[in-house]
Amino acid sequence: MATQTQDKTREPNAVLQLLQFAGSRRPLAYVGSALAALNGVLTIVPLVFVWFVLRDFVAVAPNYGEATDAALWAWLAFGCAVLGALCYFAGLMLTHTAAFRVAATMRKECLAHIAKVPLGYFDANASGRLRRIIDGCAGQTEDVIAHKMPDFIASMTAPVAYLVAMFLFDWVMGLVCLIPVAVSLFAMWWMLGRDVPEGGRYFMKRYQEALNRMSTAATEYVRGIPVVKVFQQTVHSFRAFHAAIVDYRDMATNYVDFCRMPQVVQLVAINATFAVLVPAAILLAASTGDFARFLTDFLFYVIFSAYTTTVMSKMMYSSEAVMMAEDSMRRVSEILAVEPVGEVAPEDAEHPHGAAVAFEDVTFSYPGAAVPAVCEVSLEVPAGSTVALVGPSGGGKSTLASLVPRFWDPQEGTVRVGGADVRRIPTAELMDTVAFVFQNDRLFKGSLADNIRMGRPTASDEDVRAAARAAQCDDIIAKFPDGLETVVGSAGVYLSGGECQRIALARAILKDAPVVVLDEATAFADPENEALIQQALGNLSAGKTVLMIAHRLSTVVDADLIAVVEGGRIVERGTHEELLAAGGLYARLWANYQQAAQWKIEGGAAHAA
Repeated sequence: MATQTQDKTREPNAVLQLLQFAGSRRPLAYVGSALAALNGVLTIVPLVFVWFVLRDFVAVAPNYGEATDAALWAWLAFGCAVLGALCYFAGLMLTHTAAFRVAATMRKECLAHIAKVPLGYFDANASGRLRRIIDGCAGQTEDVIAHKMPDFIASMTAPVAYLVAMFLFDWVMGLVCLIPVAVSLFAMWWMLGRDVPEGGRYFMKRYQEALNRMSTAATEYVRGIPVVKVFQQTVHSFRAFHAAIVDYRDMATNYVDFCRMPQVVQLVAINATFAVLVPAAILLAASTGDFARFLTDFLFYVIFSAYTTTVMSKMMYSSEAVMMAEDSMRRVSEILAVEPVGEVAPEDAEHPHGAAVAFEDVTFSYPGAAVPAVCEVSLEVPAGSTVALVGPSGGGKSTLASLVPRFWDPQEGTVRVGGADVRRIPTAELMDTVAFVFQNDRLFKGSLADNIRMGRPTASDEDVRAAARAAQCDDIIAKFPDGLETVVGSAGVYLSGGECQRIALARAILKDAPVVVLDEATAFADPENEALIQQALGNLSAGKTVLMIAHRLSTVVDADLIAVVEGGRIVERGTHEELLAAGGLYARLWANYQQAAQWKIEGGAAHAA
């Protein structure tokens, strides 16, 4: 059975874990980061050379023409600035190359992994949430590796050069300049580093969870817009969507309130270096012995103080990037931690002989459920026979049928196809053996032929046309000028639910698997489509082992065996006539069905015919 492992701890090496997705391009990220670090140093060096220019001019004032070395210092400052820019550009080119590989590999690995997980996993995880994680996190990590990581490295090396330069000329003024830096660092720690539930350390996790909830709820809301418009409802009628929006608003508002004061302190501090430096310089000027040298040093710190804002801002945004990397890695790891369908070793594999299906004392519970969905069920479906599962909604019919193609694996008991345990049949062989048609089959955006050919990719055009005819799709094909080459979902080409179901049946017919699982295949069909679907089902089921689920009991009266499922157990079994004679649950369901089928509307009121 599929299980999920969620790591709720922080990952201190999240960036290094992300770089594992870079493969052979991983060294490029390191070289790019090293060049960014060099740029961090080279952004400080020009300021030192500017100080040398000022020193030379002050020393010869007012005979500025005697400052013969000033031009040299100026050119050195310019050269370091240009070299730093080139290093940063080259570093970003390298980190971008690695970042694109990280994002692409992450998407590929996630998609490859979810292709191996039990299909039941997708019932418990909405497509909007998975899309948000796979596509959104990959996009975030691309930005982290391409931009934030080199900036983070530079923001770590630049302060080192910054501190060295601070104490290079006047250690007292250097200490004064560090006061705003210390205040700013404390405010940043207060916002981002504290281990409190409302702090920034946990904000990114809550933020992404809120976005995932909104994405999932929004997808459901968009799908339900026709209902909203027909009944003149508002977004408030979709409580999950409205609640997700309110939850996101409250979470963001609370975090803004939490960050307001430390953010104000941080911004004031990093922009107040000059305000602290001037009073200190006034006090120090009175005791200096060489005022010209003191003035030169003071001008250096005035120029240098402007760089404080840049350094501290990069540190803050880089810290945010680390949190984004941790959160993205955690979410991607959740997907990759889902246990895939167990693949048996070739030497231990079993192969089906025949097309019989058997359930042997099968018990299955959904993840986190307290009550089993299927409990101690045993059922034989002989090869070539048709067995129907009927019963009240929520009784376990679909769950039982989903165990045959291994949408889930039971915790107890065995499901066999052709005498072989489905868990020991190679996945590809099992998929070739079992065809299934859902009650809400969806078509891909592609031609009708491509959608049908999904059942057997190597099928010829003639085989596809034959399958379409057998599925009663001739009228669908005839109404489009391009016939089977008509692309579904483009240029206004859309099919009704019943028409989609017939295309799905053509896909199953083309697959020609010996075992067929039908889950309420006529659920959304109108009477005309239902008649055509029934003919298509007859063609699909000919000579096959069929396990079908139905609420329209008229579709199962000719089944070889009817099993009545209630509360996860089979409470009755037999033919239609035998079950009616028994007078049990099936007989009551049949009576209710017959009564409902006779109802009609006359003059605005419902009456039994």
